[in-house]
Amino acid sequence: MYWLRYLLKEPFQALRTPRDREFIKLLLKYGDSIRHDRKHVGFGKYHLEVPDVMSFLWQYKEIFVDEFYFFKTSNSKPVILDCGSNIGMSILYFKELYPDAKIMAFEAEPAIIELLRSNLIRNNITDIDLIPKAVWKDEEGIWFGSESADSSSIYSKAKKRKIDSVRLKDYLEKEEQIDFLKIDIEGAETEVLDDCRNSLSNVKNLFVEFHSYIGNTQGLADIIRIFEENNFRYFIDTNQHRLRPFVNHQYRGNDVMDLQLNIFGWRE
Repeated sequence: MYWLRYLLKEPFQALRTPRDREFIKLLLKYGDSIRHDRKHVGFGKYHLEVPDVMSFLWQYKEIFVDEFYFFKTSNSKPVILDCGSNIGMSILYFKELYPDAKIMAFEAEPAIIELLRSNLIRNNITDIDLIPKAVWKDEEGIWFGSESADSSSIYSKAKKRKIDSVRLKDYLEKEEQIDFLKIDIEGAETEVLDDCRNSLSNVKNLFVEFHSYIGNTQGLADIIRIFEENNFRYFIDTNQHRLRPFVNHQYRGNDVMDLQLNIFGWRE
């Protein structure tokens, strides 16, 4: 009966937990929405305004169903640095996991910052230190291309403008312990982590979303070297699972990126 288990594996996984089933309901409710069109959505006790429903759906899947950011700590008030908070989905999850967490939220995209602020207010979350600037290696600003939803970056083909930045290294060194550091900054992670490579000793859990842009050095080895230098055990995963990779070189649905990886690091 192995063949039957194989055939039924995906349907079973899709309905396994209440949040899996909620995801199916959200797909049915919002899946046909126009791309890159602002819309009010809701799930569980939460209500948000989102710039792109499809991006919201996959954020829900990764954050609330697959629980990419789940971590354990004995600290009742863990310190969390959320670099790339987007519309606030990760913050909702962290506050659900640890209601008394001290969260510093960084977001670079001005239009998304507006939604992030309103979403936090709408969901009665008022104790977040929101830094409306790009995470970078200095405070001199950064040239940034704004695109829809969650694809704005320093490598964007859109018209760029200079936005304010903060040096992440300075924030890391201010804290005695950082229980969770999330870095999802659309391609800036390589330079930021290189600047922070000697300031990660107080970080207990580190998540990095790695991006590789066509025509630029990939730099994955540099990222992994920083994890190893700082004695993190790590796990690498991707949601691509690309078929025929020797001829299929491009990240699906993206004309500027050819690889995206999730790197999870922790201390034993």
